Amino acid sequence: MATPSPGYSITLRVDGPPDFGATTRLAHVVAEAGAAVQALDVAESSGDHVTVDVTVHGTSEEHGEQIRAAVDAAEGFTVRHVSDRTFLLHLGGKLEVVPKVPLVHRDDLSRAYTPGVARISRAIAADVSDARRLTIKRNTVAVVTDGSAVLGLGNIGPEAALPVMEGKAALFKQFAGVDAWPVCLATQDTEEIISVVKAIAPVYAGVNLEDIAAPQCFEIERRLRDELDIPVFHDDQHGTAIVVYAALINALRIVDKEMADLRVVVSGVGAAGSAIIRLLLRAGVTDIVGVGRTGPVHRGAELPDPMRVWLAEHTNPRQVTGSLQDVLEGADVFIGVSAPGILTGDDIATMADRAIVFALANPDPEVDPVEALAHAAIVATGRSDYPNQINNVLAFPGFFRGLLDAQTTSISDAMLSAAAEAIAGCVADGELNSSFIIPSVFHPDVAPAVAQAVARVAEEER
Repeated sequence: MATPSPGYSITLRVDGPPDFGATTRLAHVVAEAGAAVQALDVAESSGDHVTVDVTVHGTSEEHGEQIRAAVDAAEGFTVRHVSDRTFLLHLGGKLEVVPKVPLVHRDDLSRAYTPGVARISRAIAADVSDARRLTIKRNTVAVVTDGSAVLGLGNIGPEAALPVMEGKAALFKQFAGVDAWPVCLATQDTEEIISVVKAIAPVYAGVNLEDIAAPQCFEIERRLRDELDIPVFHDDQHGTAIVVYAALINALRIVDKEMADLRVVVSGVGAAGSAIIRLLLRAGVTDIVGVGRTGPVHRGAELPDPMRVWLAEHTNPRQVTGSLQDVLEGADVFIGVSAPGILTGDDIATMADRAIVFALANPDPEVDPVEALAHAAIVATGRSDYPNQINNVLAFPGFFRGLLDAQTTSISDAMLSAAAEAIAGCVADGELNSSFIIPSVFHPDVAPAVAQAVARVAEEER
C-alpha cells in the first residue's frame, strides 16, 4: 500500500560517466528501485565525469537506503552524498519572530520601547482589556502540548513534539494570519498543565491544545474553559470532528442518505472519536456505536473514564456487542480514528449498500483504501496521496480566525457545526463526486468561510 511520498524525499549527489545517456540511465535505476523521480540537475561537469543531483520521493527511511544502494550498484555510478529533504526543511526550526514596526532611528526606539512604552503599560494597568488592543495578544494563540500523544508516535515528550507544534503554528499563520507559538510543557500532570496554561494566558487570545492523551485531555480542556476568559480548543477532538462532519455532509449528498437514517460505527473512542460522536449526535444521527480496544461501548460495561460513561449513556441504542467486524455488518458509515490494518475489504463488503468509509489512522489507515473502494461508494483517509483527505488544517486556522475576530471568550457546539457546514459548502455542486467530497487545504475560500461562520455564531450568542 505504501506509495512514494514527499515526506521521504531525498536528494542523491551522484558521480557518473560524462556520456550523453548517463542521466537517463540514472533515472531508470532509481525508478526501478521504486522511487518517484522529481528532478535531475547537473551540479558539476568535467572531461571525465558528471555530477548529478537526483531528487526522488521514497516510501520510508529504509527505502531511501535501498535507493542509495541501487545507484551505488549501477555500473559507472557512485553516490557521493544523500540529503534528507525533510530534515533539511526543519534545520533551525520553521518559525521566527519578526518586528511589525520599523526600528531604525532613536525616534522609533523611544516610541516602541523606553520611554514611550511606559505610557502603554500604564494604560493597560488602568484597563486590562486594552492588552487585546495594544499588544500581540489580539492575534496570538498558544499551541500547547505535553507530548503525550503526538501524531501516531505516542508519548514521545515535549522536545520531540516541538517540530509538530512549530508546523501547527506555521499553518495558523499561512492559512489565517494568526500568530501562534509552540508551548511544549515538561509535565504530564493534569493540575500542573492547567496551572501553567493559566499562568501564561495573559499573552494569548486563545489556547489550542494539541496532542494531549485521553482521558486527561478532557479534564484539561474542561477546566481551562471554566477558568480562563479566552477560548480553549482541543484540535485533536474538535478540529477532527469538524472536518469529519463536513466530509460526511457532502458524502451523503452523493449516496442520497439522511443523517437521521444512518447507522454509524466509530472505531476509536479517545479524543477524536468521542468528539466526532458528539458532533454527529448533534447533527441528528441516532444510531452510533463507538468501538474501543475492548469492544463496543455499551451500558453495563466496565468503563474507565467519565467520557466513556457519557458515550455509553448516549450511543449504541441497540446495545450491540461483539467484535468490530460484528458491529460493522449492515452499517452505513465507518469512521476510523484508531489503528492501522484492523479491517479488510471483506469486512467492508458486509456494510450496507452505498457505504461510506473514513479510515483516518495515519500514516496507515484502518483498511487499505483500494480494498475498501471495491465495496464502498466513498472512501476517505487522512493521507495526502489519496483522494478525500480529511485534514484538520481545513478547520483550526479559520476557526481561530473567527474566534479572534469576534473577540469571544468561549466556544460552543453551534460554532463547531457552523464551521463544518462552511467547509462542506466550499465544494460546489459541479465539483462534487465520490473522489472530491472535501475541499483542498489550499482552497482560498475555506479559512475565510470558516472564520465568518464562527464569528457569526459568536455574535448571535452574545
